[in-house]
Amino acid sequence: MLLGIDIGTTNMKAGVFALDGNQVAVASRPTPVHTHAEGFACYDPEEIWQTVLSAMEEVLEQAGRPTVASIGITSMAEAGLLVDRTSGAPRSLFLPWYETCSAPQAERIKQEADLYERFTLSGLHLSFKHGLPKLLWLKERDASSFDNAVWLSASGYIAYRLTGQFAFDYSLAARTYAFRIDTKEWDDAWIRHFGIDPAIFPEATPAGTTAGTVQAGVGSLQPGTPVGISGHDHVCAALSVGAIQPGVVYDSMGTAETLVGTFRERPLGRREYESGLSYGCHVAPGHYFWMGGNSASGGSVEWWRSQLGDEPVRYEELLRWLDEGDAQPSGILYYPYLSGSGAPIPDARARAALIGFTKQHSRRDLIQAVLEGTAYQLEAIRREAEEIGGTPIRQLIVVGGGTRNPHWLRVKADIVNCELHVPPVEEATMLGAALTAAAGAGVYSSIEEAGAAIAGAQSKQIQPDRERHEQYRRLYEEGYAALQPALRQFYGQFA
Repeated sequence: MLLGIDIGTTNMKAGVFALDGNQVAVASRPTPVHTHAEGFACYDPEEIWQTVLSAMEEVLEQAGRPTVASIGITSMAEAGLLVDRTSGAPRSLFLPWYETCSAPQAERIKQEADLYERFTLSGLHLSFKHGLPKLLWLKERDASSFDNAVWLSASGYIAYRLTGQFAFDYSLAARTYAFRIDTKEWDDAWIRHFGIDPAIFPEATPAGTTAGTVQAGVGSLQPGTPVGISGHDHVCAALSVGAIQPGVVYDSMGTAETLVGTFRERPLGRREYESGLSYGCHVAPGHYFWMGGNSASGGSVEWWRSQLGDEPVRYEELLRWLDEGDAQPSGILYYPYLSGSGAPIPDARARAALIGFTKQHSRRDLIQAVLEGTAYQLEAIRREAEEIGGTPIRQLIVVGGGTRNPHWLRVKADIVNCELHVPPVEEATMLGAALTAAAGAGVYSSIEEAGAAIAGAQSKQIQPDRERHEQYRRLYEEGYAALQPALRQFYGQFA
């Protein structure tokens, strides 16, 4: 059996899986987050560890205390903390990825960096989310916290508590803004530029590499079990559903929507920079991933549900409204920028907009327009990614809560003109973590063999309609895309 751990923003989970990928048992706990007296969000390291340990104990009990061949850990990408190298005691706050306290430090880095050059080395567009701004914030807050300390990701911290070893994998190291994805090394000169000793970072290794083995006395876990940091949560999930081939894209549909694609490693240049996408080291050796998304995809649906009545409209009612109409385009343009926009035109000041409705339009049309708008944004990312990857994108493997809305899937297939596959995988992220670490421990001979071990699962398929796609193509090119510059320029002056 394989054990996977997923340290997520909302929940932390542990799961036991058979070698063919079948789910045996899962346990979930809410991720405990606190508000510091000074107003920022943080985690309690011991509480996080005890919560994960509790979930592992529960899931192993559910599964009948099986022999575990390996343990794989995945997590939210940029969360982290400083830990004492000798005692293992936390030396700093444990900061979530979304905490904005490091925004001033990101601005400082911006003023001292050639952003294009940094992109070619790191694959990233600078953000307060990244590890380096967080480290600078912690250093300004308490420089002594860096004495004899090491910076760990959320995955790295759990791996340390299990094994006593400090480690980073390439995919999570690449979210620090201090790691070179071209050479797979920490950028020592860049780190020293900010007065930080590069030794603050542990050795980085490929995703899934065995970081150590379970120590004696860690709950009821078997000592000696290999433990690997499997890496970035979305990239692990892409592996588990077979989306690691060029032209096949992983699509996670939740409150936010994230797309992850794969291409062969190569130098990044101006075209990749201007795409607005972010890049990093894939769990598949010799490959990079590109990533883009919409922070208010399912969030747009949620917002509209809350506006259509005194109480949010029930999903069943919303689906009934959608059932009442036909499958033709609404003709309304919705720009899903409730929280700014991401790739291909990142802009925190961008605002949502709804254009082209009349008194003849119904609430059903407005809901369909919201679904269409999120898919138009997806189409913008797809077009950029096709040029970057050099391979036509013809298949999306879709997971998440949004897959329960058949109208949304139909609209998406028609707009992006791709075949959608909805796999019968409930816990893609955890399964991907388990498979990646199992490959690193030698349970499978390679990442590719690990992915092939679960390739037999039958997916639901949604095919695009050619005539509707042509209508949507015109609406996208002559409407959604054509109006973007004027809308952004207009609202930008009020930001």
